[in-house]
Amino acid sequence: MSHTPKLPHLPGAVGLTHLMVYDWPGPDGLCGGSPHVHLTCTECYYVLAGHGSVQTLSVEGFHEIELIPGKVVWFSPGVVHRLINADKKLELLVIMQNAGLPEAGDFFLTFAPEYLADPAKYAEGAGVAPGSAVFADNAENADPAAIARRRRDLAVVGFNAMRSEFQFQGKPVMLRFYAALAKLAKSHAGDWYRRWSIGAQDATESSGAAIVNLRHGHAGHLLKGQVGFIPPPTARRYGVCGMLGPYVHPEGPVE
Repeated sequence: MSHTPKLPHLPGAVGLTHLMVYDWPGPDGLCGGSPHVHLTCTECYYVLAGHGSVQTLSVEGFHEIELIPGKVVWFSPGVVHRLINADKKLELLVIMQNAGLPEAGDFFLTFAPEYLADPAKYAEGAGVAPGSAVFADNAENADPAAIARRRRDLAVVGFNAMRSEFQFQGKPVMLRFYAALAKLAKSHAGDWYRRWSIGAQDATESSGAAIVNLRHGHAGHLLKGQVGFIPPPTARRYGVCGMLGPYVHPEGPVE
């Protein structure tokens, strides 16, 4: 019985998405996406077109970084980030660590504290059923654009409040925010660990095994070399920061 070997991960088991940033004006008049933070994944932006910026908030304070074509910006877990679409033409290639985790919910929006203290209220604000997909265009939502815009606005209001509080209180503001997120994430951590172990961990261990083989003069792993390709995205979904065109591995996302 023949067996078709499993195709390799993308390099380092990353995820790729083409992002067209929302051009809707927010409560503060700035066009762009929803401020949010990742708990386990580093995220990288490669600017394809347009002009804008990314606002960040962490224990290091508030910063704003200009985005122009060809620029690369990345941030590790704990850095809140908000995309600003200055010319309404901002497009990015987003490279996400730990493919499968962001789509599984490894991010939280900067809602007001009362939303972060209650999983059901947070899910209602995000426009999704508790524990469901992160996209606004799911079965529960008849008008995904309205849901995406509403949750973006809720997150912008919360982000700007945190930013103001940080000016006066500093680090404790972020510590309270992180503590609330840890409680929200606790029930998901087991699933995230499983997804990481069959994705990023597996990719890293394969590299380690290859190096060990070479140290002993063996190159048998090279016989398993394969070529993979992913066609351009054919459909877009209402994500957190804009219309997402995920590059889906031929064998599907890491589950």
